[in-house]
Amino acid sequence: MVFQPRWIALAIAAVAFTALCWSVLAPWQLGKNSSTSHRNQQIADSVNADPVPAAQLLGGRADVPKDAEWRRVVLTGQYLADKQSLARLRNQNGKPAYEVLVPFAANDGATYLVDRGFVQTPTGGVVPEFAPPPSGTVTVQARIRAPEQTDPARGPRTEAGYLQVFAIDPAAIGPAQGIAFAPGYLNLDEGQPGGLDPIPLPMLDAGPYLSYGLQWLAFGIMAPLAIAYFVWSEVRRRREDKAVFDAGTADSTEAQEDETPQEVTPEAARAARLADRYGRKGQ
Repeated sequence: MVFQPRWIALAIAAVAFTALCWSVLAPWQLGKNSSTSHRNQQIADSVNADPVPAAQLLGGRADVPKDAEWRRVVLTGQYLADKQSLARLRNQNGKPAYEVLVPFAANDGATYLVDRGFVQTPTGGVVPEFAPPPSGTVTVQARIRAPEQTDPARGPRTEAGYLQVFAIDPAAIGPAQGIAFAPGYLNLDEGQPGGLDPIPLPMLDAGPYLSYGLQWLAFGIMAPLAIAYFVWSEVRRRREDKAVFDAGTADSTEAQEDETPQEVTPEAARAARLADRYGRKGQ
């Protein structure tokens, strides 16, 4: 019989692998490709777009609209310099750095969390000196960013005289400072009042996600085809063995009509078939 337990197990494994490829792995990579392409398109569109008032995109909202991220906005108001905080474990050109965050009380009535940019640290954990934001009323341009997700086990903490966070999340920073922030946060454009080393825009590269997704789809197709090929090969081999066995039995019966027929085992039949195919020793 072809359908031995090992073949059934392999068939089940192939079906499970195919389902995993088509329902989890391929959609995961293709989804990352779609989100990256969408982000790149938003950034490309924002480069030449004129900035709009921040309240026009974020006013009265609890979350950053999906189409608003990376949009350039303009706002007028004052920095709350005594409420600065630091985003730790950042990287600038391969070196450890902080991102300096500061509330901005805008004239539209909302308070926005503004990312002033990078300050490099000579060694990890040491907060370097950096210039304070300007006092008085200023007008700045920035890009809208969706908030980062805060790990509950790594919430805001006060160190070296600053509130320090692992994620730029207004929903976590606001309660620690007693401020109700507008959704998301704002990355200052280069050359803006209060700016430090600017946060560069991401590379507009879609990455390898599309090819990875197509590869998982291909693997999902290949797995059951491979099992089908192995089953077909096994069936063909067994049919050939049976044909050789039947032929050997018939020849033995004709040559020994007056004697008790000797049983031809499958091993002997295969050996005879191989001898006919490749020749016998000494020939």
